[in-house]
Amino acid sequence: MSVELLRQLFTVDDYYKMLEAGILTENKRVELIRGEIIKMSPVGIRHANCVKHLAELFILGLAKTVTVGIQDPIRLNDNSEPEPDISVLQRGPSLYRTQHPQPENVFLLIEVSDTTIKYDREVKVPLYAENNIVEVWLVNLTQECLEVYRKPTANGYEIVQNFQRGETVKIQALPNATFTVDEILGES
Repeated sequence: MSVELLRQLFTVDDYYKMLEAGILTENKRVELIRGEIIKMSPVGIRHANCVKHLAELFILGLAKTVTVGIQDPIRLNDNSEPEPDISVLQRGPSLYRTQHPQPENVFLLIEVSDTTIKYDREVKVPLYAENNIVEVWLVNLTQECLEVYRKPTANGYEIVQNFQRGETVKIQALPNATFTVDEILGES
């Protein structure tokens, strides 16, 4: 005899009502993915260091041209609000006062991955493609490389490139924004 489990899926509005009611707290590391509240992995030292490094790199390198988000929510649709490690967003003084960034505000999302590489590749990257995020970088700390995803479709990204140390990469929407993989990965 098989048993079918029933899942309760949530909307972004439900998610925020749980925060307001104290069911979820700001201190809990969770994100809403496809209607499910997903517990995020603890942040290891290497991951945290890379995120800090990337934040500084992008804030200093792109000053006054973009807004840089650091582990902030991006509202993709009514049932998904992930928190990528870095988001490079349209700049505007009042764009994010009343709502989190939407897909049309995003130039680039970056996920830093060590222990979460499979989840990021198989769950988050396809979710970003489905919601028309134009470019995603997966900083693969385990293999010391940068995976770049471009040209989103409903079935994933048409262009997937792998960059190694010594190579350079540009942000597609910001052609003057060029970085080396060594800058992105930091010291080895």
